Amino acid sequence: MRRAVFLDRDGTLIEDKDYLHRPEDVVIFPGAQEALKRLQDAGFLLILVTNQSGIGRGYFTLEDCENVHRHLKAEFAKAGVQFAKIYIAPEAPDRPSRGRKPSPQFLFDARDEFGLDLGQSYVIGDKLIDLQSGWNAQTKRSILVRTGYGAKMEKSHPGEVGRAVVVDNICAAVDWILK
Repeated sequence: MRRAVFLDRDGTLIEDKDYLHRPEDVVIFPGAQEALKRLQDAGFLLILVTNQSGIGRGYFTLEDCENVHRHLKAEFAKAGVQFAKIYIAPEAPDRPSRGRKPSPQFLFDARDEFGLDLGQSYVIGDKLIDLQSGWNAQTKRSILVRTGYGAKMEKSHPGEVGRAVVVDNICAAVDWILK
């Protein structure tokens, strides 16, 4: 069975900007492309899982989000990085959603689609809901990065975050996985 790393987008791989919907506003964290290349070279599938409630709230369209993802994929491809899939939960938080984190549904979908061993896979994110989706899917580890909302989560939810690995950024998360 294959292994994957499930990655949050905003605050984890790129700067978190409220309701990001324009490709020109994407700012990739330093070292993120090279870090993901190392994971990919080690045999991990890279899967993006992102809540995009701005779509459900009417702030931007699914097409806007897909344009951001096309740009992101092109930028990461420059470093030889390929995302196996990008899962988007477009619903607003107060609406029913099949995959909105902390739901593990997209992780289960990826398991079934790609033949993944979730027990040997990881989740990396900057929010408690990212960690919870990994715990709910029984991944090997959930890793909190202190970028984005991560440092705030570490302080405001110490009991729950204590179950996770906590590192400074995506590069440190990859170092921890590959150690």
